[in-house]
Amino acid sequence: MPRRVCYRRGDPQDVLRSLEWLVPNGLGGYASGTIAGEPTRRFHGALIAAMPPPLGRMLAVGPLDDFQDLQEFALEDGLPVWTYVGVEKRISMPHGRNLTVVTYRAKKSVSFSVRPWLSVRKHEGRVDAPARGYPVHFDGQVCEIDRGSSMPIRFIAEKGQFVEDKREREVRYAVEEARGYDHQGPLVSPCELQLSLAAGEEATLALTVEPAAALDAARLHDEEVQRRRAIVEGREGLVAELALAADAFVVRKVSGAAEDRTVIAGYHWFTDWGRDTMISLDGLCLARGQFETAARILRTFASHVRDGLIPNLFPEGESQGLYHTADATLWFFHALHRYTEASKDPALVQELLPKLSEMVEAHLEGTRFGIGVDPADGLLRQGAPGYQLTWMDAKVGDYVVTPRRGKAVEINALFYNALRLYQSWTGKRGAEADRLRTAFNQRFFDERLGRLKDVVDPDDASLRPNQIFAISLPHPVLDEARWKPVLESVRRELLTPVGLRSLGPREPAYKPRYDGDLPTRDAAYHQGTVWAWLIGPFVDAVRKVYPGEDVRPLLAGFDAQLQTFGAGTLAEIFDAEPPHLPRGCIAQAWSVAEVLRCLSTYR
Repeated sequence: MPRRVCYRRGDPQDVLRSLEWLVPNGLGGYASGTIAGEPTRRFHGALIAAMPPPLGRMLAVGPLDDFQDLQEFALEDGLPVWTYVGVEKRISMPHGRNLTVVTYRAKKSVSFSVRPWLSVRKHEGRVDAPARGYPVHFDGQVCEIDRGSSMPIRFIAEKGQFVEDKREREVRYAVEEARGYDHQGPLVSPCELQLSLAAGEEATLALTVEPAAALDAARLHDEEVQRRRAIVEGREGLVAELALAADAFVVRKVSGAAEDRTVIAGYHWFTDWGRDTMISLDGLCLARGQFETAARILRTFASHVRDGLIPNLFPEGESQGLYHTADATLWFFHALHRYTEASKDPALVQELLPKLSEMVEAHLEGTRFGIGVDPADGLLRQGAPGYQLTWMDAKVGDYVVTPRRGKAVEINALFYNALRLYQSWTGKRGAEADRLRTAFNQRFFDERLGRLKDVVDPDDASLRPNQIFAISLPHPVLDEARWKPVLESVRRELLTPVGLRSLGPREPAYKPRYDGDLPTRDAAYHQGTVWAWLIGPFVDAVRKVYPGEDVRPLLAGFDAQLQTFGAGTLAEIFDAEPPHLPRGCIAQAWSVAEVLRCLSTYR
């Protein structure tokens, strides 16, 4: 049973408001907050339900007021546990349910109250909307809010008594304020649950938008704990904890067929992104032996191919994807190959071969957003005004911070890898791969700098981590004689204990911190900011260049991160300079996936 203590009484007080917890429900919904209970983000609440389109994820129940005298906060089986004077509290969400179970266990005789707060809205919606009253209906130990609406909310108590007691308060969301968003607004509370427990006695409170008025919340909690313990069976330490963290991102699409699976790119605000899904598939699914789930994810995205492209993302509350990406489709080939290698199942490739052929031909002939092979040299180019088509996708208004139009280094490394994989599956397009490889080695390697250009046509020789993919992929496009200088240039200036910098420190556009309002943050997003997921391809490249090198020290810095920012998980990004503070999303799929994959692969 993995247990990690993240806070003990006497630790710095700012930990109470800065350390956040997250419990997912396998649908993209979640419960989340600070360990102090004070909401600092618009996304904090005891129940964020994943509803079918057009609703999307909805903040159904905000924070719960219960206790303040926190003695210890820990994670057990990846779930949060608060220890107060006299009472222990746990929160879980049964997998596949829009239901939160709060369990209280008395260590001595105690009487207390629990007050739920509401601001029903889309989870990313504005927090400053005027407060409104919610009709309340009591039926024994069930309190129902907005009965008869499109999303009635039910509080179901195992013990105690609900008392109607309407209140309102104003909340200032500190993180939203620091990030430059609307940050102050009302919460309303329609009732209070009053409880008295004897020593050793337990009580549950269920929060749900589901229709059942009665349920066995204690049993559902126990079943969720057992499900989680099965995930970590045979694993220990950081690998076990990351296996639990990975479980948060693999979800069933509420807008699709029952067998559809996808990946939430990050909590709280990301939806399912094609690029992130394909990069994360190995660590989230294959490293945990979830081959059928991986196959379902690949089928889901294959079913949405348009003009030879898989979607870049599915917007919140919508079932149709957006396709403005040059690399997600190429990562699909990589993910399918990793699935085939791990599962020893070649049948999925044969099943998807018509889609794969469509993808390859679209890239050779040209498709949306200027994506297509340049007939002059066989390299893949991309670019369209107002779009950022690679993973370095920050924009400030209409200004694309890192445009990278032309022939980007990782796009061509990925396309070469895809062509070679397609050749191995069909015997076709080997000549196109040969031509690309020749042109790549002629055009991208900068003899003066001893590293690869980031883009050619127009040329950009900025020191970025994208060149590592020319080595790390299963079919490396770069001549082996050049691997070492390229790898060492990345190691010298981009490597940190928590991933790779997105730009070299000596580059004019380098930004050491990711902080401030949205335009300031976007200007730093790919201009030095460290990305944790890039440690994966870097480790792969190291083991190719130096097969005997112990890569575990390259991953050692991530252990401490599991008790900062988002408890039990890994952040999206980090500041470029020490102490490398975590930033962005508190829980990011490809951060968790790539560290878990490397720890599982390179033991």
